[in-house]
Amino acid sequence: MNSQRTDCNCCKTGLVYGVATLGAFLIVALLVWAMRYYTQPAPINANRAAERAKALAELRAAEAESLHTTAWLDQGKGVVRLRIDDAMKLVEDKWGRDPAAARSNLIVRVEKATAVPPPAPAKPSLFE
Repeated sequence: MNSQRTDCNCCKTGLVYGVATLGAFLIVALLVWAMRYYTQPAPINANRAAERAKALAELRAAEAESLHTTAWLDQGKGVVRLRIDDAMKLVEDKWGRDPAAARSNLIVRVEKATAVPPPAPAKPSLFE
């Protein structure tokens, strides 16, 4: 009468869990590889690099123009875009002499520039 167990169910169970865990890791690794393979953007070639450089140059030119030129933004409301130097001189003049008046003037101009027109009157209902 041997007291040791000769039945190896616990070994088989451990082996099954080990294989299942290894399989799960392999499936995740396969999914990661597939996602990296299928979601990589196309490499930047000379044509694409030239397009991007041209777009960046156009963007920088538009930024420089908006910073260093004067133009009407909304002529009906009287909103003007000023050059940086002109705007700084204007602020020094207005705020240096009378800050309270400059502040109230600024508030009035902001309200005028951001004023939303009233909505159109609603059409009357056919049942009224």
